[in-house]
Amino acid sequence: MNISRRDVIASAPFLHLPAKAAPRRPNVILFMTDDHGAWTLGSYGCGEMHTPALDRLAATGARFTRAFACTPVCSPSRMTYMTGRIPSTHGVKDWLRPADSFGAQSRRWLDGHPTYSEALAKAGYTLGMCGKWHMGEDDQAQAGFTYWCTVPGGGGTYRDPEFVRNGVREKIPGYKTDIVTDCALEFLDRQKGGANPFYLHVPYFAPHTPFDYQPDEYRKPYENSKFSCFPRTPMHPWQNRGLKAHHGNRASMHAYSALIAGVDHNVGRILKRIEELGVRDNTLVVFTADQGWNAGHHGVWGKGNGTWPFNMYEESTQVPLIWNHPGRIKAGVTPSPMVSSYDFFPTILDYLGIPAPADPRRAGRSYAGFVRGQNPRWDNRLYFDYAMTRAVRTENLKYVERSQEWPSELFDLEADPGETKNVIDDPRHRRQLESLRADLHRFFDRQNAPPIDDWRKNLQQRFEDYQR
Repeated sequence: MNISRRDVIASAPFLHLPAKAAPRRPNVILFMTDDHGAWTLGSYGCGEMHTPALDRLAATGARFTRAFACTPVCSPSRMTYMTGRIPSTHGVKDWLRPADSFGAQSRRWLDGHPTYSEALAKAGYTLGMCGKWHMGEDDQAQAGFTYWCTVPGGGGTYRDPEFVRNGVREKIPGYKTDIVTDCALEFLDRQKGGANPFYLHVPYFAPHTPFDYQPDEYRKPYENSKFSCFPRTPMHPWQNRGLKAHHGNRASMHAYSALIAGVDHNVGRILKRIEELGVRDNTLVVFTADQGWNAGHHGVWGKGNGTWPFNMYEESTQVPLIWNHPGRIKAGVTPSPMVSSYDFFPTILDYLGIPAPADPRRAGRSYAGFVRGQNPRWDNRLYFDYAMTRAVRTENLKYVERSQEWPSELFDLEADPGETKNVIDDPRHRRQLESLRADLHRFFDRQNAPPIDDWRKNLQQRFEDYQR
């Protein structure tokens, strides 16, 4: 009788072949800047901006050409990234004043809202947060993060700031953007040889005001700049009074640009470290911003609250969005779907193969198919939400609806991409206006949002009228 080797192995219970190890999930680094319009990067068309590291990231990855923030101001926008919910359902409708952001009267505004970071922690990720939190109890680690380094309150000086690092308050000499990166590098060094994948969130404070300090090395590239990417447009009649002085101000243009150069340099430092640690090929890097910024665009300096009432201009809402993962994401592609900050939650989990917890109030959908090089069906229609101002944007139209005390707007983005003419009273657009208005109301009804005219009644935070 002939017995094969296969028969011997199959009949021998004492022989155990090693199981093939499951592939480790990718590490993730998410960079998020503050008040950073897509128009500011070289890869998005501003040739005078000094952003070589970010431009390389775009050239070797996927650069989305139409990415937007649901809300053009920091705290509610960050809440939307974390939860996939719009402000009308997560409850933070404007930036958090210091008392709401940290200290005895603060609270964790994320409590009760599922976050993608907690889903990552549950899936075995080690989470670090280095930079601007600004979602309540800012000095305390939360939402699945175990490494924590921040300046409570989300603002303040760029020179010699006071940080809270893993529960210890300390004034650190130096430049804030560099210090955020120092903390991020410390977190990365701790992961060397670790069994778990890591998720590192690096929300830089820059290029948000104040324009009080930028090191000479970041100012130098702009010494002879013409700042041609900064429009010299007459001031908007609704301009936020606190930002008026920046209009046509070369010093403000120089400071804003230098803050961006500092971000670029520090992104390069972190990319270099993950290469040194040997984990670059297994690390997804995403770069985006919490909202955009006008620097003369539409006659405005500022973001959504650069005017009173708030605006939904393209430069206020459009953000850079770059996904880069060597060997996994094709280099040099420019996906064109319109995507929102509320889409990030389902997308990051989809890309990593982690089930998203069910949540009927989550507004977003996954665009991971575009990242993978596919071309899924996609409705190019986005919704925006900021206190008394809501909007819907299609391929060529934007309807901006405000509460009854303020005018609403309709912009024909095909004929008027600069949003210079409100055509809401033009009879040629009547049917389109009616359709968009009905669509906007259906969306907010589905989100169980309160009526727009009740926006003040539902405030849970301190709020000030900007032009009073």
